[in-house]
Amino acid sequence: MIQAMQILQLPSLELMERIDAELTENPFLEDAEGEAELAPSEDPPDPHDDRGEDPNSTEGLEGMLDELERYERDFGDSPTGPRLPTEESDRKYEAMNNAAAEPECLADAVLHQIALLNVVDEDRIVLEYIVWSLDEHGYLPEGRDDVAIELSRQLSRTVSTEEINVGLRRLRRVTHPALGATDLRDALLLQLDEGEAANALERTILTEHLNDLEANRLPRISKATGRTVEEIKGAIETIRSLDPHPGAEYGGRTANTITPEVIVEEVDGEYVVRLDKERSRELIISPAYRRLLQQSSEDEKVREWVKQRLESARWFIDALRQRQSTLERIANEIFKRQHGFLERGISALQPMRMQEVADALEVHISTISRGVSGKHAQTPNGIFPLKFFFAGGTTKSTGETTSRVSVQDRLRQLVEGEDKNTPLSDDQLAEALAAKDGIQIARRTVSKYRRALGIGSSSQRREF
Repeated sequence: MIQAMQILQLPSLELMERIDAELTENPFLEDAEGEAELAPSEDPPDPHDDRGEDPNSTEGLEGMLDELERYERDFGDSPTGPRLPTEESDRKYEAMNNAAAEPECLADAVLHQIALLNVVDEDRIVLEYIVWSLDEHGYLPEGRDDVAIELSRQLSRTVSTEEINVGLRRLRRVTHPALGATDLRDALLLQLDEGEAANALERTILTEHLNDLEANRLPRISKATGRTVEEIKGAIETIRSLDPHPGAEYGGRTANTITPEVIVEEVDGEYVVRLDKERSRELIISPAYRRLLQQSSEDEKVREWVKQRLESARWFIDALRQRQSTLERIANEIFKRQHGFLERGISALQPMRMQEVADALEVHISTISRGVSGKHAQTPNGIFPLKFFFAGGTTKSTGETTSRVSVQDRLRQLVEGEDKNTPLSDDQLAEALAAKDGIQIARRTVSKYRRALGIGSSSQRREF
């Protein structure tokens, strides 16, 4: 049961890793050709199932062979079992070959870049220490003096701050002009031209008015610098074109891959919920180990080892099938309740609690929580985490209920449609929600939702 709960909770990619680990550890497990949908198990594995007899009750080789035949019939490579054509296997092999390699860390990637630099060993040691001191953004947070002191201690010789500066200049010539910056301001300044006239306004804004820039206080910057608002806006566009994270392109960062396991499609006017067959792997009991028993007919320890591995393999296959069945039941119940979302989108999302789904399926709420954890659904309105569909709500003036997510979506629409010269305050947004949609929420709730959506305050949103 513990194994079944753990496997239920695993997202798709982690499940694939777990399956690969089991295949490595248990020689009785075998990956079927291609990827097939596992038949759902009616009931969870029973530790007292007669298939898991006490080993002492199995008499000799003949009994073990009979038991193995039963495993093969239930989980093995049977001619009557579900198999996919060879092209499915070829497609899987092609996908494996096209998979992205494990990304390098920032330090590894930068060290490759500087490997061919023509420098003496002492200087290379300084360079490498700087590289290993960078954080994930490509900044050098310790400060050059601190790096020099620590490197002096490790090398048992004095390393000056100037050596660190020379190392940074060499590093930036072959990588990124801002790598090793102290912070965001330093990173942006390092990317501007160093001439006296070139980018002078941009430098002034970054060095003296960064807080005003973050708060969108353009008139204050204009007054302090004696430049027009239009000139300030032009300088800001230049600043926005700079790279705030100089280490990103070297850190092997890749976008998180979302692999929806649940597919919701409209078929002949009806919405059909299914699991993605491409993400389902079928495991079978390998028939090759019959020979092991036949060759070890007198060795009781070998027979016991085989029995344990068979039992472990069966439990793992049962757990996979139980995961399939549970996830499919949960998904069907979710979208039965969220039919309006499928037809009209986020605005029609209904408030829903996990306890409601648990009660409907007659399972514990923890099963629902594990079942939706890390799982995504591909719907006609886009890909969403299954947890997205569980949200509280509020009551409209009409008596209808609407979900928190749909209120946030309506709030986002109001902000997008506002006059950017005079953006709506939180009080005005609350009034608009009440007047236009019958949604009565307090100003502080509007403020909380706005921040959750990453929307700035009215003063930050104002355009000049």
